[in-house]
Parts: sequence; C-alpha cells; structure tokens
Amino acid sequence: MNIEVLQDWTTARVPVTSGDSRDVRYQVFQNGTRLFQEIRDVDDKLIHMLELPQGMAMNESSYEVLCRYVLVDVVNS
Repeated sequence: MNIEVLQDWTTARVPVTSGDSRDVRYQVFQNGTRLFQEIRDVDDKLIHMLELPQGMAMNESSYEVLCRYVLVDVVNS
C-alpha cells in the first residue's frame, strides 16, 4: 500500500474534561484512498485509530480539535 503522511506526528496537550488534560501524539495519513488519524499516548501506546470520510482533509488545527473529540466522546465513553 502507498502511505502518504498528511500531518506528521504532532504532540498536544488535549483538554478532555474541565480542568483535566491528556498528553498525546497524533498523525494523519492516507493509505491508498483511505484517510486515517492515529492517536497515541506519550509512551507510544495506541489510543485510537480513526478512519476519516473521503474528502475530509483539513488544516492542522482542525485535526487537533478532532483529536479532542475522539478522546472525550469516543475513548472516554
């Protein structure tokens, strides 16, 4: 498969609840025609892999917002 990195590993402190935050790393890549956001903790343990819909390539700040959504609404639910 042909993997193209759209956003290389980015470290972020993501607020997850009022006053709490989580340090994570995430990257966005395309594998063939499929687009993914991979989120890992600072120890490189996989937290979540999200497949994004076709045509959802965004700017870097939008990927961080998406990362927060995944941590708050998907992982912690």
